[in-house]
Amino acid sequence: MVINNKTPVGEVRPSQLLWTYGPGALIDLPSLSVVTLGIDQWERDRCQPIQEARLLAAVRKVLGSQVENLRMPPFQSSEVLDVWSAEANIGVPVRPFPRWMRCVKCGLLSPYDNQLFSLKEHRYRPERTRFVHAGCQGSSGTDKPKDADAVPARFLLACRNGHLDDFPWHYFVHRGNSSCQGTLRFFESGASLQTENLWVKCSCGASRSLAQAFGKSGKENLPGCRGRHPHLDRFDHECHEEARAVLLGATNSWFPITLSALAIPQTKDPLSQLIQDGWEFFEDLTSEAEVSVTVKTLKKTGALPGLDKYEAVAIWSAIESHRSSGGDDFIGEADIKGPEWDVLTEANPPTDYPHFMSKKVSIPHGFSGYISRVLLLERLREVNALLGFTRVEAPEESGDPNERPPMAGLSHGKPDWVPANQVHGEGIFVQFDESALAKWEALDGVKKVDQMLRGGHKGWRNSRHLDPNGGYPGIRYAMLHTLSHLLIRELALECGYNAASIRERIYADTLVGSPQAGILIYTAAADSDGTLGGLVDLGKPENLGRLLEQALNRSKICSSDPLCSEHDPEKDRSLHGAACHACSLVAETSCERGNRYLDRSLLVPTLERVDAAFFKGF
Repeated sequence: MVINNKTPVGEVRPSQLLWTYGPGALIDLPSLSVVTLGIDQWERDRCQPIQEARLLAAVRKVLGSQVENLRMPPFQSSEVLDVWSAEANIGVPVRPFPRWMRCVKCGLLSPYDNQLFSLKEHRYRPERTRFVHAGCQGSSGTDKPKDADAVPARFLLACRNGHLDDFPWHYFVHRGNSSCQGTLRFFESGASLQTENLWVKCSCGASRSLAQAFGKSGKENLPGCRGRHPHLDRFDHECHEEARAVLLGATNSWFPITLSALAIPQTKDPLSQLIQDGWEFFEDLTSEAEVSVTVKTLKKTGALPGLDKYEAVAIWSAIESHRSSGGDDFIGEADIKGPEWDVLTEANPPTDYPHFMSKKVSIPHGFSGYISRVLLLERLREVNALLGFTRVEAPEESGDPNERPPMAGLSHGKPDWVPANQVHGEGIFVQFDESALAKWEALDGVKKVDQMLRGGHKGWRNSRHLDPNGGYPGIRYAMLHTLSHLLIRELALECGYNAASIRERIYADTLVGSPQAGILIYTAAADSDGTLGGLVDLGKPENLGRLLEQALNRSKICSSDPLCSEHDPEKDRSLHGAACHACSLVAETSCERGNRYLDRSLLVPTLERVDAAFFKGF
């Protein structure tokens, strides 16, 4: 991570540039606060491309056909290097934000570029790079001159349209526009750090408490949004959204909008799969003679590993075959989960080493009437892409872009690439018996729970001014989702992985030709920790059966009962029934729906309901 003048200021993991610190997000370092700049200012040549055709097709559907590829963020190849070398400056460009800094000794409040503060660089310890107030004489002005640290002013303005701006200190303290050029100082008046005890004062005598910048007072005392995008150095022409004060480090200042897909083979022929994955390298070839040069180049870059094992004749034949079949037919519509389900439910799923390897095992004893298939995924790869972000309000899970806050872009214009990352792991896929599910869905008790969850869903969406009739995933999804959470909690106790690194993928679409009913629980670690084998081992029949029984028995009674089992989502317009932190909820990083649409009464009898359980006799 480097600032504009190539000063290293800190380190973050590449995966964090997708989920936490992407373009437009603030990174609160120990002594600095910086904003990650747009991708058009990144060093594109140092961002390695990732091949995943299905995800790229889905990204193009959202951002446009001009998106050429998915690329990993730039990172240094070695941790041991000369701090003055060019390699040490590889990173993501950032800029200090907010501009306003505060002296910790005298309270001086001023933008860092007004020459009152100076940057102290620390090459060998980048995290110690900071701004200082040179020759500070304290709040009284009589102390011995000494450099004092300057820290970011911890107040900002943000709006629902994705804009972020400095807090208007002059406007706020003078209660409107003013020509006063006085010096501002920030001070605390009480023992606690509540906003009513935080004050800003001008040398002209004007002062004001920060408590008047929040809530109803904030609407009256703050100016309108200027439409600023600090990561793009741009102001939008106009913005009619209300600007509100937010704190530096607040979680609502940046919400990523991402897409993810499992890298599953779409063909049983490994060579054809390689041609599909790297079609951008082959689509312009006109003869067999050009194949050898392309293969040598790809081998040097490390792209498409395994291609060099094939003869040029076979590769050219595969290229011709792919071209004659229409080239992009394999992508189909930009559907993420549909093709995954088709591969996972095949009698003999194709293998794509080292990205996808599976093994079918027998069904655990006692579950043959409920489960029709268990597949151990010994190797799998997940690819995630960042599309944009929102501020103030989180994007809803609905696929309808009209139902979420406006998405802020990652670059000035339409991007020709987007940041992405890939994680390797392992997983367990469980497919459920369709006939057993159909009988269960016909039960009166299930219909009552479905009605109750629908009522909560409609109330929740009405309160957010969304279409109340859309976005409901169905009662089948709620049951599978709840079981997935219970299994994640059980697996985390034994598999050796951090609970937050285990994720889920629910297949419950009943509107397609063949209804889906399955769950995939997998690890998503950005390094080799994702492939240790602990999860796959627990998917063996003797282990999975035991874990399923434990999960179901543990969910019958919750420590928060009877409150948990009696919860009615219709009354408080929530999105879950009998589910709470004590029994069913998991980490937000593990759940694909933000811990929504859960009800353990759909699985086992509870204190409140006994007529909606899918699993009986456990």
